[in-house]
Amino acid sequence: MTMSTELILIGVIVVALIFTLTNGLHDASSVVATFISCGAANPIQATCLAAIFGFIGAVIGGSAVANTVSAIVTMTTDAALLNVLLAGMIGAVIWNVVTWKLGLPSSSTHALVGGVVGAVLVSRGANYILWGWSDLWGANHLLVGITKIVAALILSPLMGFVVAFLLQTVSNILLRNANFTINRWIKNIQWLIAALLAYSHGTNDTQKIVGILSLALAAANYPFGQIAPVWISALGGGVMFVGTMLGGWSIMKTIGRGIYAIRPIHSLNSQLASGGSIILATILGAPVSTTHVVVGSIAGVGSAEEFRMVNWNIGKEIIIAWCITIPAAAIVAAMVYYILGYIW
Repeated sequence: MTMSTELILIGVIVVALIFTLTNGLHDASSVVATFISCGAANPIQATCLAAIFGFIGAVIGGSAVANTVSAIVTMTTDAALLNVLLAGMIGAVIWNVVTWKLGLPSSSTHALVGGVVGAVLVSRGANYILWGWSDLWGANHLLVGITKIVAALILSPLMGFVVAFLLQTVSNILLRNANFTINRWIKNIQWLIAALLAYSHGTNDTQKIVGILSLALAAANYPFGQIAPVWISALGGGVMFVGTMLGGWSIMKTIGRGIYAIRPIHSLNSQLASGGSIILATILGAPVSTTHVVVGSIAGVGSAEEFRMVNWNIGKEIIIAWCITIPAAAIVAAMVYYILGYIW
């Protein structure tokens, strides 16, 4: 490994960890938003719980999602790939910081995919991205590559919406004669469900960066580069822990209060729907956005309770942010790649 290759590899690792930090600021805010807004926990308690169980999920959550992410780039794993990964990660970080400052709950997964795709397109062309269209329409009808990621990003919030809607509908029937004091029990149960949601966030989101770092290590001919060492997951989980503790309070306010007036039962059902959906996606190796799923589940419980009281205007703003994230991150990453070309 040459000195220049080592420097670029270090750059990729540092930027990847910065991305993980911004991911913690973004999506971890979604994990605890309803938990805090319904009064089940204060911000310090909620973020500590999310950080601890998110770290556990990052370390022991497996590698199925990491394998999916690392497979979207079909370039030769040599030093040239490092420049592409570095540009892609920088593009994703810049977009995450912008949306975090604006308080927009956009998707870090969208930003990551957009950044990597944009960098690959300008460096090698569309043929070096595993789109997955031919596999979808081929004999095996498999979901792979970009097709699998996009399908997961679209279907996961819909699944969160439907499951949350059904849970809230059943809850309305079962608890129609319940005493108000039951809210105390619901708030206590939420500590377990919030831990589950935080764990699922750690298993899915940290694996995305593990996939990118595995590609980088392989490109630099680092020992065991083809197999993600445990230290990558632990390092990513640690940085995610810090990002969670810092908290994205503006995003938390948007999700916890801006979509629907959350009460304890709404928070419980939203967390159940979100955690279950994300764990299923992780088992299938599908990278999803925790923010997407949580927002979908909140809209689901609100629709089941009182459809007209859901603030669909904020939903529209969020959807717009989601739609522009991939192309915006791709454009930024492409510009960064050209700038890096003048440096190296």
